[in-house]
Amino acid sequence: MKKLILSTLVAGIAAANTAGAATIYEGNGLSYKMNGDWQIQLRQDVGDDQDLNVDFDDLEVKNRIEYDLGNGLTAFGQLDFGFKKDANGTADGSHLEEAYVGLDFGSATVAIGQMDLAGDNFGIEAQYENTLAEDRFEAVRDAGDDVLRVTTELAGVSIIATAELEAESEASGDGKAFDLFAATRIGNVDVAAAYQRAEEAGTADIDSWGVSASWDAGFATLAADYSTSDTGATDIDQYNLAAIIPVAATTNVALGMANIEEDGSDDINEWYANVTYAFANQPNVSVFAEIADTDEANTDLGGLVGLRLKF
Repeated sequence: MKKLILSTLVAGIAAANTAGAATIYEGNGLSYKMNGDWQIQLRQDVGDDQDLNVDFDDLEVKNRIEYDLGNGLTAFGQLDFGFKKDANGTADGSHLEEAYVGLDFGSATVAIGQMDLAGDNFGIEAQYENTLAEDRFEAVRDAGDDVLRVTTELAGVSIIATAELEAESEASGDGKAFDLFAATRIGNVDVAAAYQRAEEAGTADIDSWGVSASWDAGFATLAADYSTSDTGATDIDQYNLAAIIPVAATTNVALGMANIEEDGSDDINEWYANVTYAFANQPNVSVFAEIADTDEANTDLGGLVGLRLKF
């Protein structure tokens, strides 16, 4: 499950990566913390006559250092590795997921390096494994290796802006992009909006934008998002609906659906339902199960069960 129901506490995104982390060292103005997210599933994909397999969804190790520079200024660095591609047999060795450094001024942070783009924060879907793209930002571009990022909060609105440099002279030159994400809370409703312009050599620019909202209704969290991309040749629209229902202090049930509409093509719908149990004495340990299906031709119901450990 990549996305969660929208949280507006993104202005502190530079520090949020340390939430719940294990402190390896702290002293003399330096802190070194480590996070882990390990999730393995027994899974059968949605599709035609798919086989049951062991899938390594998240095998992440995240490292963060922070230096207190005084006068409210902090220097930070993040180095994250993911091992799921190697475990799934699709790559050799570890995969660098994020590598960046930055400065936290208290009211704003600035970072540079390899990281997710601002549009990656968009979306409300609550699925463990999706057949369709999570949203149009994930479908077009959600990360880069030549990224500048600024986060701040203005009048209660959390804002993230990222720019990926074109870097044509580099072997990794993969076009450029500009993303803007903003979120706020109005009463018990979280609302957000995002915009992206992605440019690649030899292709038309792709403009994407989206809006989302989630409502804490007490008995459940109800959420929806809509995003669209203009590729120059066609428009692609997508919406997601989700409900997360706490059926017990340790157990959540999530129901949701996604719809993609592309000019000149048939609509595609996907639905899912899952249940997650977090152990009462160790909430960072959870077991889960999910079923999902689409209305595409020649597809069978898919499902999974898994165990997740975080620190």
